[in-house]
Amino acid sequence: QVQLVESGGGLVQAGGSLRLSCAASGRTFSRYGVGWFRQAPGKEREFVAAISWSGGNTYYADSVKARFTISRDNTKNTVYLQMNSLNAEDTAVYYCAADLSAPRYYAVYEYDYWGQGTQVTVSS
Repeated sequence: QVQLVESGGGLVQAGGSLRLSCAASGRTFSRYGVGWFRQAPGKEREFVAAISWSGGNTYYADSVKARFTISRDNTKNTVYLQMNSLNAEDTAVYYCAADLSAPRYYAVYEYDYWGQGTQVTVSS
């Protein structure tokens, strides 16, 4: 069982940066792949980035590639999402999700565990 808590969201001006954190409980978190997803009002939840259990593999949606960086510190049971050059289209609730096996890392249905989300609002 894994419990996830996101933090770090807030209001930022276009062009600014935020770093989201996903803190996990559970001794075996280092075995879990983790994904970040986001959901804007009236839209479906969409994939943002994912990282393998070791941190050796990372994946990004085209819309955030070169602007966002996902990383993890397994000694702290935490996964991070560094977001730079934010724009209004990045406004959404951001969720982290975890699963022992998520070969389709971009798919919402692959993940068994989800956090409650953190709001990111980018003002233009």
